Amino acid sequence: MKTKTAYFGGGCFWCTEAVFRRLRGVCSVTPGYAGGTSERPDYRSVTTGKTGHAETVRVEYDPGIISYSTLLDVFFTAHDPTTLNRQGADAGSQYRSIVLYTGNAQKAEAEDAIRKINDSGKYPDPVVTQVVPFTVFFPAEAYHLGYYEKNREAPYCRIVIDPKITGLYETFPDILKNDRSSRSRPV
Repeated sequence: MKTKTAYFGGGCFWCTEAVFRRLRGVCSVTPGYAGGTSERPDYRSVTTGKTGHAETVRVEYDPGIISYSTLLDVFFTAHDPTTLNRQGADAGSQYRSIVLYTGNAQKAEAEDAIRKINDSGKYPDPVVTQVVPFTVFFPAEAYHLGYYEKNREAPYCRIVIDPKITGLYETFPDILKNDRSSRSRPV
């Protein structure tokens, strides 16, 4: 199996990771930081909004099972791509909507997806998602990996992430993994 890699930032990486790790064909999801200028970003510095980095996820996927286009569909459904530097109560450039493409094909697909969303009238405001070339990804500190699974009862998980997971089950039931840990639903 030859995997490919995609990078997305759609607000808090705890949310984005929880969504993508449930998709069939996704081999791994790593939260981290990308899109900025700091050479040593960490959670504390990124949350200041001064590093230029966004909270992002690196998604390793099998293109024989799930396409980049489908990943984009999930990405644009799982967050509000029309709010600049904000997702819900999370505000600042570190929470911006961003696609970091690794080649011209990813760039073209991301731009096409945005064009289709804007043309559809799905949102009253235009998509503000940045589409920028990938340069470097910095994995987040270990305690962020699998945050949702480890903290299901935390208020942030219950209030913010649970509805995203519920929406995923309602909108994309045919592309979800069948294993117990990935299919666990909010209660």
